[in-house]
Amino acid sequence: MKTIHRKKVLSSTKVGVVVAQFNGDITENLLKGALSVLKEKLDQDNITVVHVPGAVEIPLTLKRLAQTKQFDGLVALGAVIYGETDHYHYVCDQINQGCARVTLDENIPIGFGVLTVRSREQAIERSGGKKGNAGAEAAEAALHLISVLEQIG
Repeated sequence: MKTIHRKKVLSSTKVGVVVAQFNGDITENLLKGALSVLKEKLDQDNITVVHVPGAVEIPLTLKRLAQTKQFDGLVALGAVIYGETDHYHYVCDQINQGCARVTLDENIPIGFGVLTVRSREQAIERSGGKKGNAGAEAAEAALHLISVLEQIG
């Protein structure tokens, strides 16, 4: 029986990070978390960060980065906080479907660190507070999947 586990990724692995600027205090914390993981494991020159206006713009930007064939994996970071209208549901749906489509269509791993939360307090807790940092978790997930997919071939 063959079992595939995560192995250490090469420092030459290239990762692109797309971060939404909307809810910027939250997304900056997500970015700090992601970069702390990536900088620990990769050469800094192999990390590219792209800032986009909001979460809806994340999937298209991921797709463009993937199409360059310059990246081994990508990380999506954003924060969508529930409000008074149905807009939250539409945005979350667009982001989830868009990111899933990019990863499958472009055959590239994407660490998903887009918070979809009910309150600002929840976003704070998940961007470096008591519940950890979803940005760091997304970066770890991307590196893990890069390693596993490399082994599969």
